[in-house]
Amino acid sequence: MSDPLQLIANGLATVPTHELLSFVLGYVAREPVECIVVGLPKQMDNTASESMSYIEPFVRALKKKLPGMKVEYADERFTSVLAHRAMLDGGLKKKARQNKALVDEISAVIILQSYMESKKYGL
Repeated sequence: MSDPLQLIANGLATVPTHELLSFVLGYVAREPVECIVVGLPKQMDNTASESMSYIEPFVRALKKKLPGMKVEYADERFTSVLAHRAMLDGGLKKKARQNKALVDEISAVIILQSYMESKKYGL
């Protein structure tokens, strides 16, 4: 009996917001992608944060350009805290921990890993 396929989340790059749609479209054109996972910014009371006013138009544009692509949201609460903890645990110096692009990339990996684990375990 063979082992089931094992997947791991990995960061790609931090992309300026105005380049994000073209970056995602280019990536999907080059790589096999089943689903695009978008961080869902929520408040502690589980309501959407102000950031949704930026994210919803992006997701609408993405769905328009890729009508057959599955796009799902994943809760992104606490991911920055977890990213900073991972950076501390990894021994990164203070200057590296202040790099917002690196924090964002690690946070994105945490979001994707959490999403994949929720699907694996039916959470």
